[in-house]
Amino acid sequence: MTSISPSASPVHPVLAEVVRSGFTEGHHRGSLVVLAADGSVEYALGDPAAPVFPRSSNKPMQAAAVLRAGLDLSGERLALAAASHSGEGFHLDLVRTMLAEHGLAPDDLQTPPDLPLDPVEAESYLAAGRVREPLTMNCSGKHAAMLAVCLHNGWDTATYLDPAHPLQQLVGQVVAEAAGEPVAAVGTDGCGAPLMAIGLVGLARAFRTFVLAEPGSAERRVADAMRAHPEYVAGTRRPDTWLMREVPGTLSKMGAEAVQAVALADGRALAFKIDDGSTRALGPVLARALALLGVDAPVVSRIGRAPLLGGAAEVGAIRAAF
Repeated sequence: MTSISPSASPVHPVLAEVVRSGFTEGHHRGSLVVLAADGSVEYALGDPAAPVFPRSSNKPMQAAAVLRAGLDLSGERLALAAASHSGEGFHLDLVRTMLAEHGLAPDDLQTPPDLPLDPVEAESYLAAGRVREPLTMNCSGKHAAMLAVCLHNGWDTATYLDPAHPLQQLVGQVVAEAAGEPVAAVGTDGCGAPLMAIGLVGLARAFRTFVLAEPGSAERRVADAMRAHPEYVAGTRRPDTWLMREVPGTLSKMGAEAVQAVALADGRALAFKIDDGSTRALGPVLARALALLGVDAPVVSRIGRAPLLGGAAEVGAIRAAF
């Protein structure tokens, strides 16, 4: 059992190291927590009690708020409401469908214009002569659901991203309840939506809450939809998809600035943040954290592989350092 107290030093431990040609040329520091099945802290590094912006790792809570507000979503639609989608064709098609089902159009989205999140999709998109669009931004499924629930309740759609909007107030309540701690700060996420800060312990606890929630509850409905349709949560070439597909019962969601949260079906959970926000270290750190949780599956090695190239040859790797 590891107790958690505020770090005496602002310098967090090294979570990953960059090793090229046998020489360690860089480090990625951060904080991490692993929860046992009973919710107690089993392993901790850095200062996992300190508030962070979970970024898109908050999306399950945002989707649960949409359900609590009365929007009837299920299946792929609910998974997409909790997604950081890759911008693949099936993602964009379903966002268009969700909007049309509620009398909305892509122009109603207040997401910033963007390219597909997946690099392969982005290259194809640009090669086709297309430009950045709000629809293509990875949060467009979440925004479509937010707009739809506003129409359902007669709430103003022009201000649906205002922190004082009834929907965003409800999101804050859901985040605090699931995390078991108050929201420490409210900021603005990359998509323009309000962003609630909680500690990594709270984030891991929230994911644990979702997988253990009563069937039929908003939290469990979100978890079940994400786990049943992980390709809509992320994409065909993304670790969240691989993990939820290959380790049954697992709920996984990454966030920008190298945040990750995972809960297993029995309530074991983890969350971490890499201080410098480098997503290149996310896979190796996640794979090591999954090993600490006792996950023994081929997908763990796949997620953890982060080779470094010299020319066309593999000359090193980013690897976990704990």
